Amino acid sequence: MDQQDGFGIVDATDAVDATGARGRVLAALAERWRTGSRPGSRPGGRTDGLRIALAVEGGGMRGIISGGMALALHEAGLTGVFDAVYGASAGALTGAWLLSSDPGQLAGWADAEYARAMVRPGNVLRGRPVVDLHNLVEHLYAHVARMDFDAILANPTTLHPIATHTGTGVATDLHPLLTDPARLRLALRASAALPLLAGPPVELDGSRYYDAGLAESIPFRTALAQGATHVLVLRSRGPVPAAVATAAAAAVAAGPSRGSRMVARTVLRRYPAPLRDSYLGRAERLLADEELLGRHDLAPPADGPAVLSVRPGPEAPKVGRLTRDPVLLRAAMDAGRAAMDELIVRLS
Repeated sequence: MDQQDGFGIVDATDAVDATGARGRVLAALAERWRTGSRPGSRPGGRTDGLRIALAVEGGGMRGIISGGMALALHEAGLTGVFDAVYGASAGALTGAWLLSSDPGQLAGWADAEYARAMVRPGNVLRGRPVVDLHNLVEHLYAHVARMDFDAILANPTTLHPIATHTGTGVATDLHPLLTDPARLRLALRASAALPLLAGPPVELDGSRYYDAGLAESIPFRTALAQGATHVLVLRSRGPVPAAVATAAAAAVAAGPSRGSRMVARTVLRRYPAPLRDSYLGRAERLLADEELLGRHDLAPPADGPAVLSVRPGPEAPKVGRLTRDPVLLRAAMDAGRAAMDELIVRLS
């Protein structure tokens, strides 16, 4: 649930047209889909030499857009083509549902009960976090709309929730810590523990973690660092006009916003400097991510890892990180599904 709103530059469908071909990521996905390839049971018992990762962006309730994309992947029977799913913030929650025994519950993103469980403005009066991750994960997911944590842990497609280590300010893959359902729930909460809005950091194995967005809003760099040869990125941000992108770049050049500096001086003042520096550098890193992803979409390299982004179209509704309007959320989920459905057509 990263606080810094970003901007998109390239629509994945335009990128495919621009290359004149389906592209390396689409070709790899199509081949695995065609052969019914699954982790641990690739055709003929062999490996194809690839490591295909899914990277899911969050953004609070804006994550419903990438959640709709993940739901479309499930409905098309494509989940098993991925070797690993990397999720940042709300994207980690989506990734967990995708690898559970009932991925259809991703549709619950648009349910009013889900939004009320996660975003609770009245908590301010009770001295509790507005974004109530404890209630969402430990109550709703554990007892109401039950998430099958054991199925996620046993899934041969591995889940990699990303969080920011409070001591180093570095993006950290929590996958090695997912040894039981309780620790999985802690990891999901840690990945989305936004400073100020979601309360204190989450402790896991003696370390404390804040939201992934402080260090890695779009979790494709960790996937690449861990050997991914192909990455499909599910974006919750759509493309914007060039003039807006230019203004955003100018704002980054001007330095951290006043609000970011205030949070660094107050909420994060007791933490080591690397965490504050990471927080203040979020906008600059996001700009660098956008530029790199744009280059991959428009002119993918001939060799080395290949990355392809799926973004909602320009007509997608604007959803904020604290949006609770079920009509707006449903429209946003449908926009995400439509963007992915358009890409899936190109695999056949």
